[in-house]
Amino acid sequence: MHDVCLAILWHQHQPYYPDDVAGRNPMPWVRLHGVKDYWGMAKLLEEAPEFRATINLVPSLLQQLLAYVDHDAEDAHLRVSRLPPDALSREDLYYLLDNAFMVHPDRMIRPYPRYHELYRKRGLGIDSAERAHKRFSKRDLLDLQVWTNLVWFHPVAFEQDKDLAAFRDKGKHYDQDEKLWLLARQREILAEVVPLHRRLQDRGQIELTTTPYYHPILPLLWDKRLARRAMPDVALPNHLDGYRADAERHVALAVEHHRKLFGRDARGMWPSEGSVCEGIIPVVAAAGIEWLATDEEILSSSTDGWVSRDGHGYLRNPEMLYRPWRVEEQGKSVQIIFRDHAMSDQIGFHYQGYDPRHAVDDFLAKVEAVGRSTGANAASRPTLLSIILDGENCWEYYANAGVDFLRALYGRVVDHPNIEPVCVSQYLDAYPATDRLNHLFPGSWIGHNFGIWIGHPECNRAWDLLHETREFLFDQIERKTKPAAALDRARTELDIAEGSDWFWWFGDDHSSAQDALFDQLFRTHLQNVYRLLDEDPPAELARPISQGHRMGRLHTQPTGLLDVKVNGRRTYFKWINAGHLVCQGARGTMSQASAGLISDLYFGFDLPRLAVRLDARGGPAIERLAAVDAIRLVFLEPEGFETRLSRLDRKAVPAQLFHDDAPAAHAGVKAAVDAIFELTIPLRSLKLKTGDPVHFYVELLDKDQLIERVPAEGAIETTVPSPDYELIMWQA
Repeated sequence: MHDVCLAILWHQHQPYYPDDVAGRNPMPWVRLHGVKDYWGMAKLLEEAPEFRATINLVPSLLQQLLAYVDHDAEDAHLRVSRLPPDALSREDLYYLLDNAFMVHPDRMIRPYPRYHELYRKRGLGIDSAERAHKRFSKRDLLDLQVWTNLVWFHPVAFEQDKDLAAFRDKGKHYDQDEKLWLLARQREILAEVVPLHRRLQDRGQIELTTTPYYHPILPLLWDKRLARRAMPDVALPNHLDGYRADAERHVALAVEHHRKLFGRDARGMWPSEGSVCEGIIPVVAAAGIEWLATDEEILSSSTDGWVSRDGHGYLRNPEMLYRPWRVEEQGKSVQIIFRDHAMSDQIGFHYQGYDPRHAVDDFLAKVEAVGRSTGANAASRPTLLSIILDGENCWEYYANAGVDFLRALYGRVVDHPNIEPVCVSQYLDAYPATDRLNHLFPGSWIGHNFGIWIGHPECNRAWDLLHETREFLFDQIERKTKPAAALDRARTELDIAEGSDWFWWFGDDHSSAQDALFDQLFRTHLQNVYRLLDEDPPAELARPISQGHRMGRLHTQPTGLLDVKVNGRRTYFKWINAGHLVCQGARGTMSQASAGLISDLYFGFDLPRLAVRLDARGGPAIERLAAVDAIRLVFLEPEGFETRLSRLDRKAVPAQLFHDDAPAAHAGVKAAVDAIFELTIPLRSLKLKTGDPVHFYVELLDKDQLIERVPAEGAIETTVPSPDYELIMWQA
């Protein structure tokens, strides 16, 4: 018997993007992630037949994926990609220039010279598409249409398809027929996704699980008042009625869809966002679900802190986390497992900066440590370590899309004498839960609460609009005056609007370049309920929910020149004109368990120098950064430069400037840390002049391994100002 059974669950999810009433789909993410992650993750498992894993496939994702395969569905990005450059309308052209670079630049643009050339020519954040399009020739546009699709092919596809690899290696000067060949190849790979997963299931290598159909937060459908358990002072929507029939419907539709697609019942379920409460237990049990998964903080709250972490991340009573539990309600019961969120976050957020071999070494050492901490129970059952995270989003931040890390991980685990990779049901069949939770705390995998989806004025307004639309629909259902087919379609639109993802982007927790589009889609689905029943939607549904309080860009720009004396002291006026980035500790559709060390980054110029400031979260920078071995400030523009700083436990910080790994001439870098961290670099040392672009990011390192990046994705992007900069800004 192995010491540790490692149960990895990859959660694959996209919200339902299409507006089926209007026959349009503004978002390409199902198609692009399908070609990359949904296909590639399964192919990597196919390579390692002895590795067992669980993959959770959300029905709303599968429905869209199959629409591309079976019905030649099209999204806006695909439509514009297919058009010859000569056929692009002005609107299409602007769309292409605004949406063709929505990838992680460091991993998916800069490694490819032609794509990087087009990226620099675009000048995102500097020029509008209206101004930038004049710089693009027809050949540029055709190559851009190719590269915005080509970078989404999984690395394994290039290994297995010599023609595809040769196509990528050509690099530029593609023609229309070649582009259409690439898009056809894309569809062929999409067609392999579902059969590939079913094949891996049927040979016993993976377990496939499901999620409520359109990914709603089941406890909030059940009873919005449950949000008060973790947040007693939360402001709730005006309408607090529960929609228990809707919760049952999402579960039943998911189970039915899964059975039809994969030929067997789903035994397990990852409830949307790991959200659980006692009331949903009879619902999922009645649908045939035998086990649920959620986060360790739910277990901690359900046991009144008996299982919890101290300030250093060490677990109290770890043997209680690394086992299944049973939850009973109204005579129905399911088993439940709890993810180790610290180790899940290691894969989701931290290992991207490691050498893959070192990352796997670190991960396995942590698995072994879990085994040692729970060794007293090894005689009765092996430890169950549950690693659960998104299976698509984090790989954009890994070199080679995470292939090297995952291959090493799978191979090393299979060969490890004390670790056994398992499917969740495989473990539960052998070692069913013997412990019972007296109560199940209502919450999600983020902060053991529902604060992402309810409580903010925008979220609450969205819930109230949903409620009013639902009241209208059910009134029409009771009257039975509308055609049954129209009522069924309207009910589906309501189901879609109940999905969690719309609420994810409301409020100030998360933001993206497509916030306004998510807002519009949510309201469109509610409007469709009325339109399908030949009624005019209320005018309120035409008004955006988002109040525009979030920045459209990653950061603000400097508004004037600075006067920085590098001493680490917090002086208000010397940074008053700086550009500013607030570090939210979250990345788009992913959140991690804890915020990073850096709370804010400021930047600007005093003409001879670039100046950068870092504020630490929770205390003076000299105290918070003392545990950091080094800081790197890496320049993407001007390319090849980086500043390295060490010995952050003293006020005067040693700093060096390098160019292509050699010490740079005329360095003159100054740095200090006290209440804040401050750094200045002479522009002449960076070979910069007025009007030159400056793109950089900051890394915090511990033993040469990345522990934090600021910003988490992308870069600070600005331009060297002219001597009359302040006069221009004042006149503006």
